[in-house]
Amino acid sequence: MARTAQHPPPSLPPKSFESALAELEALVQTMEAGKLNLEESLAAYQRGTELLKYCQSTLAAAEQRIRVLEGGTLVEFPAPPQEN
Repeated sequence: MARTAQHPPPSLPPKSFESALAELEALVQTMEAGKLNLEESLAAYQRGTELLKYCQSTLAAAEQRIRVLEGGTLVEFPAPPQEN
C-alpha cells in the first residue's frame, strides 16, 4: 500500500481578533526562540499567515464600519500616551 503525504489538519478559525493576535504573538516568540524543527516551523509559519490574514480582514472590516458611521470619511483619533 502506498503512503500518501500527510497534510496538517485544517486550522480552526480564531474566536476573536484578540485571540488571533495573542496566538500570532505566541507563534512569533516560539519561532524566534529557534527551537522548532523544520516541519514545526513550516506549520507555525502557515498558521501565522492564516492568523495575519484574519487580523487584516477584521481590521479592514472595522475600518469600513467606521467609515459608514462617520459618513464616508475616516476620522483620526489621537494616540493614547505610551507607558514607559
